[in-house]
Amino acid sequence: MAVSQSSVFSEPARGEAALSQINITPLIDVMLVLLIIFMVISPVVSRTLDAQLPQANKDASSPPAPPMHLVAQADGQYRLDGVAHDRGTLGSALVQNAASDPDRVLLVSAAGDADYQAFADALAIAEDSGVRQIAHGR
Repeated sequence: MAVSQSSVFSEPARGEAALSQINITPLIDVMLVLLIIFMVISPVVSRTLDAQLPQANKDASSPPAPPMHLVAQADGQYRLDGVAHDRGTLGSALVQNAASDPDRVLLVSAAGDADYQAFADALAIAEDSGVRQIAHGR
């Protein structure tokens, strides 16, 4: 039974169409094997994360202290919570306030007619006096 080469390599007859479908059976087999491998390995590979979470503070219900207000005036004076201070007494007043409540916030601002140097001096005095939390206020 000899098959001629011309019939093997020739175009299909008019009634036959070429099969252009992919065989998906091997693809499904590979996917199932991969699924089983991942299902077996995933419990072995999973690890716990050692995280140190902060504990709840029971006395955190007390409201924080109101912030201190420091205003630099145009005439070289400073007002700390409405009390007038000069450059020498402002540092000692801030040291006393920082010693009594070190976490209290200091809001530093300048009057509308004050120059920038007065504001910068107020920031420097506050930083030198040991105030830890300094913010820009209005």
